[in-house]
Amino acid sequence: MSKTFQRGLIVGKFCPLHKGHEYLIEQAIAACEDLLVISYTKPEFPLCGPLVRERWLALSFPYIQQLVIDDVILQRLCSERGIQHIPEVPHNDAAEDIHRQFVAWLCLALLDSTADAVFTSEDYGDGFAAVLTQRFQQHDPGLPVVAHIKLDQQRLTVPVSGTKVRLDPHANKAYLSSHVYASFVKKICLLGAESSGKTTLAEALARHLHTLWVPEYGRDLWVEKDGQLVFEDMQAIAVKQLAHEEQLRPQANQWLVCDTSPMTTLLYSLAMFQQASDALQDMANTPYDFIILCDIDIPLIQDGTRQDQAFRLHQQEWYKQQLAQRTLPYLRVCGSLEQRLSQVMKYLGGK
Repeated sequence: MSKTFQRGLIVGKFCPLHKGHEYLIEQAIAACEDLLVISYTKPEFPLCGPLVRERWLALSFPYIQQLVIDDVILQRLCSERGIQHIPEVPHNDAAEDIHRQFVAWLCLALLDSTADAVFTSEDYGDGFAAVLTQRFQQHDPGLPVVAHIKLDQQRLTVPVSGTKVRLDPHANKAYLSSHVYASFVKKICLLGAESSGKTTLAEALARHLHTLWVPEYGRDLWVEKDGQLVFEDMQAIAVKQLAHEEQLRPQANQWLVCDTSPMTTLLYSLAMFQQASDALQDMANTPYDFIILCDIDIPLIQDGTRQDQAFRLHQQEWYKQQLAQRTLPYLRVCGSLEQRLSQVMKYLGGK
């Protein structure tokens, strides 16, 4: 059965993409043969950059056309299409007509496309549709009047707004799809030489923060293979470790505690095989929001999988050197578990 409209249009900041936006998009999909979603904002909002918004939309709605831009992306797209006169993305506070004309330009000049319906949750949609109609019919007099479909203006179906979510994404987690919420979960990476209390701290920290922690996959594989790791295992360990982080991050609560990082795998690859793959070296640059380095002021406990004290000292110094070379801020914790936990919480609170 044919749908009411041939091509729908939705324009928004989506900072972040919340379930109110998703409801609007879902209703437009139901009413339109095709749907175009455009997203831009100036200034940008923290943790909601264009590449992030593009990924959110792609994961939520993989079959719609989307255009997510800032000035840099717009310049690149126009250059690729040979467009010489490129407008700037308008400021959020610019007059309504500037935004309406800009969107019309995007549709006609950049996308070579029009729409016969625009979907919003706001009164401004009537004026928006009128401008689009004027511009589109100037381009092709045979095009229909652009309809304005207004949905859930009072926010009764989904009582949320982008402003409300930005103020506290964790308190408003219920209004975010899991892959969107994951972008607001901060990752805490624990590093430290063998037998430095890293795993014990990771478990305790996760309990204290009422969240999840990611165990060290490389250790599990070491046990599984009875210590007989090969060079190819190194890259595979880092890939699996990061995959576990991505799997648990949407389920976490504000924080995700990571009991290692690919930097550790890089260390073992160099120590065991005197080399590391390019992919592993790239993964060793994976960013974390907070890095905690556990001191080795506790005795080495040999559990049958650990190396000797000399390697432990080398490992700890290697971490310090790498963190310094990469100019990565970190907190060194020492003392008892209670003292370390207190030091970490104070560090997190101060940030």
